[in-house]
Amino acid sequence: MTENKKEPSVWQGFKAFLMRGNVVDLAVAVVIGAAFTNIVNSVVKGIINPLVGAFGTQNLDSYSSCLKGPCTGTGDSATGVRILWGSVLGATLTFVITAAVVYFLMVLPMARYLAKQEARRKAREDTQEVVAVTELEVLKEIRDALVAQRGSVHNAP
Repeated sequence: MTENKKEPSVWQGFKAFLMRGNVVDLAVAVVIGAAFTNIVNSVVKGIINPLVGAFGTQNLDSYSSCLKGPCTGTGDSATGVRILWGSVLGATLTFVITAAVVYFLMVLPMARYLAKQEARRKAREDTQEVVAVTELEVLKEIRDALVAQRGSVHNAP
């Protein structure tokens, strides 16, 4: 006797996948991240690049080293083999700034908030334990008093 189990359809599986909470959170994170990237890029182009420009050029992409010469020209007309370390430096600065802002403005405050919440929860649990222990002690005292009272009634002449 074979039991016919209905296999979930592709649509049902897709719907279950979308209904997971972490998929929605991930979608929100991607949208916020895209908007945040524009802010970080503006900070790099508007603040970091001019500071670097005080010592050289404002465009970090123009920094390069010639690996095999002759290195002349720029863009498509460039000759030789160049290492474009300026663009790597710019991307690294963007990453470090993004990571710092995310850590100091989002991760660190959230960690502090969660630690405070945990401390409050633990304090409530400790208070409840003290109350439970106190109630237990009172019940033990009542029991002992009843046992003593019974004992004195049975021992009475």
